Amino acid sequence: MTSTQGPADPTAAYAGFEGEVGRIFSTSKPWWPQPPTAPEKAPNIIVMLADDLGFADLGCYGSEIDTPELDSLAAHGVRYTNFHVNPMCSPTRASMLTGLNHHLAGMGHVAHSDPGFPGYAHEIRDNAVTMAELYRDNGWASLMVGKWHLCKDANLSDAGPRHSWPLQKGFDRYYGILDGFTNFHQPHRLYEDNHAITTDQYPDDYYFTDDLTDQAITMIDEVRSSHPTKPFFLYYAHGAVHAPLQAKPRDMEKYRGRYDAGWDAVRRQRYERQLELGVIPEGTALPPRNTEENHEVTAWDDLTDVQRETFARYMEIFAGMVDSVDQSVGRLREHLEAMGEWDNTIIVFTSDNGGSREGQYDGTSQYFRTLLLQAGRDGFEDIELDHSRLDLMGGPQTLPHYPLGWAMVSNTPLRMYKINTHQGGHQVPFIVHWPAGLEPQGEIRTQYQHITDLLPTLAELTGVTIPTMKDGQPLPEPAGASFADSLGDGAAESTHPEQYYEMIGNRGFYREGWSAVTLRQPRTAFSDESWELHHLAEDPSESRDLAAEHPEKLNELVDAWEDAAWANQVFPLDEGNAVKMIEKPPWDAQLAVDTMIRPGTPTLERWRALQLIFSRDWAVDVDLDYAEGDEGMLFAHGDQGGGYAMYIEHGRLAFAFNGYGSMTVVDAGDVPAGTRSVGLRMTNVGDGLWRAEVVVADAVVAAADELPVLMAMAPFEGIDVGLDRRSPVSWEIYERHGPFRYTGTLHGVTYRPGELADDAGARWLDYLKDAGTKFE
Repeated sequence: MTSTQGPADPTAAYAGFEGEVGRIFSTSKPWWPQPPTAPEKAPNIIVMLADDLGFADLGCYGSEIDTPELDSLAAHGVRYTNFHVNPMCSPTRASMLTGLNHHLAGMGHVAHSDPGFPGYAHEIRDNAVTMAELYRDNGWASLMVGKWHLCKDANLSDAGPRHSWPLQKGFDRYYGILDGFTNFHQPHRLYEDNHAITTDQYPDDYYFTDDLTDQAITMIDEVRSSHPTKPFFLYYAHGAVHAPLQAKPRDMEKYRGRYDAGWDAVRRQRYERQLELGVIPEGTALPPRNTEENHEVTAWDDLTDVQRETFARYMEIFAGMVDSVDQSVGRLREHLEAMGEWDNTIIVFTSDNGGSREGQYDGTSQYFRTLLLQAGRDGFEDIELDHSRLDLMGGPQTLPHYPLGWAMVSNTPLRMYKINTHQGGHQVPFIVHWPAGLEPQGEIRTQYQHITDLLPTLAELTGVTIPTMKDGQPLPEPAGASFADSLGDGAAESTHPEQYYEMIGNRGFYREGWSAVTLRQPRTAFSDESWELHHLAEDPSESRDLAAEHPEKLNELVDAWEDAAWANQVFPLDEGNAVKMIEKPPWDAQLAVDTMIRPGTPTLERWRALQLIFSRDWAVDVDLDYAEGDEGMLFAHGDQGGGYAMYIEHGRLAFAFNGYGSMTVVDAGDVPAGTRSVGLRMTNVGDGLWRAEVVVADAVVAAADELPVLMAMAPFEGIDVGLDRRSPVSWEIYERHGPFRYTGTLHGVTYRPGELADDAGARWLDYLKDAGTKFE
């Protein structure tokens, strides 16, 4: 056995070298590379971003929803009432992290397409420095929990590439969803750091917002226990209050009956409270209900009893979600106070855009139905079905969204909604709280500022210099400027004199109190659109169109928008013909090939799985050795929002199809002992319908017609083999068996994508290209 002890005389090892060793240590010093070190007593930073929270949804901005923690931040900090973001989620996130206008950052729309234009790359450009990189490189621990939504769909799978994932954009730690939304009770795909988490089943009391808060607290504790003074930067990006509207039972129950008076009455009440609080100027008008084409809101008194009862329930859930967001602030505050870190922590709270109109006119109990309506496919509205599910709403079995009447309330007193470039699309709450560094308490600021200003403001407050080069490349010119002066001085000037807006063809331009804005109608000539002109300094709710009175001012702003659009790679504009959503790089086609998935494989990621079935005929072959008594799930694709599954229960083969909440179950009969193959054949028959055939040993044993083609991001959970993980396709099966792991011998499941359907988007794209060549 070899001894690990040193020599009895430690100087013996240097015998004969005493002079040399002394010379070395007398003429040189040890050298270590200096790690990034934050300034002494540097503050912690928490940027909390809510999702689809409107200007009027917090108590301190006029809401009836209980938000005592956020109200306290406002009462002991500074509240901005003229703060603006971009009119959609991914664009705001890109601008917030980089300080760039969203098209220039590469995020012209949400990150669910890849049309091949620089402004719509749907990942942050390489030569941009993110807030995470800035603080990591200056000695902060860089942490993130929540919704990322800055990575194109094609890069979400385990195959990557991961260059646009959070860790590659500067975060040391990450926990959350890379997608734009998820089921709050049963998230479809959680990620930790650089990998997806495999979860078969969530606890019955799981709730996504609580999980994110738990993870945030754990990350903070890890940093502080590992280093006594190192500050942290935490980006907490809530999934709430984006659809699906889901809340914990006690939070929903708290608001039961609160919205029976309807959106007209609640909007008026919020408006009156806003005047009392001073978050809107005296004399601000409350505009009539939105009446613009494709955006109009019906008077509450003109709705049916079924509509009123259903719509009120949607808002009760929404209120419960806002309440839960507020609770998350309270939990962080209590923990930071116990650690002694609260006073020297900068807290920023805001939202990524205004209240969402994605629920359309009637709302929905199944979110993907409304996305179909936005894509131009109708026939999926079903108020009676929604009403029949009132008792399920807010729980894991439904994926609701409120109607646009409630979005109008969320944005009180502003016009229009998320996506629009009117003020309701991008004017949001903004609160800054920092006991150790911010003297004003409870003051209101009216300076016009934009989300691109946040990065330079935090840099100034924390003494950090934003670099001008990255990896040898110059950084793009920043769009924002620090407004740190106005935090302490209400009389300070705005540092953001002008700003362009664009989203799906809606356009707007702000300059020193004036705004020009258009409301886009898809598939109409841009030259036919009229621009409105508003003097926001005197009319913040855009109640008076001054275009006819001040044509010179209007022309000035329209020309300025054009210049800004060219400077920020905004073009080409979206005409409403879906080209930007359909166009894909040619290498995506290589994914639509026969694919075998073996038992034990983690869930095939949703976008990757969708390539096997989307807008085409397709088949599934199951290779098994069936013996009497074997049962369980053979394969499942989707969740409670839409999907399909094949399973064996009590010796009988069944096919379950969830058509956006409407279930079809096909009994395919007994499975003979010794069966080696079963399968499914799906034929796209046109008009958005599938025909399903169940086969055993290549023989059709059962069929179902007129099943709605799943699209608009459904199925939203990927493919499982041998069980149905997380949110199930069939709730009845889940209640009886949970994930229903297959008990027999299952060798594998092979998906076989077939020909594209006649009405597939790719064929529409070919038609447009062919039509375009005729005019060359």
